[in-house]
Amino acid sequence: MIRNKLNKLFVVILRKGLEKEKGIDGILVTVGLCIIALLLCVVMKDSLATFVTTIVQELTKEAKTILSGVSGAGVLF
Repeated sequence: MIRNKLNKLFVVILRKGLEKEKGIDGILVTVGLCIIALLLCVVMKDSLATFVTTIVQELTKEAKTILSGVSGAGVLF
């Protein structure tokens, strides 16, 4: 009895979740986020380049440190 009710509830929730509603809200949000991202890239071009360069340099340094530790450890088998 309870299991049957839960199955019916699950089906109702699934149908409601899969219904496509009319409207363009999702499209407007997507376009808005794209415009904001483009504006940030244009306005902060130099800052973004510095940020990305710093991140890449730090990750490279960390990777070299990790790899030098791995190669110096030897084989345990």
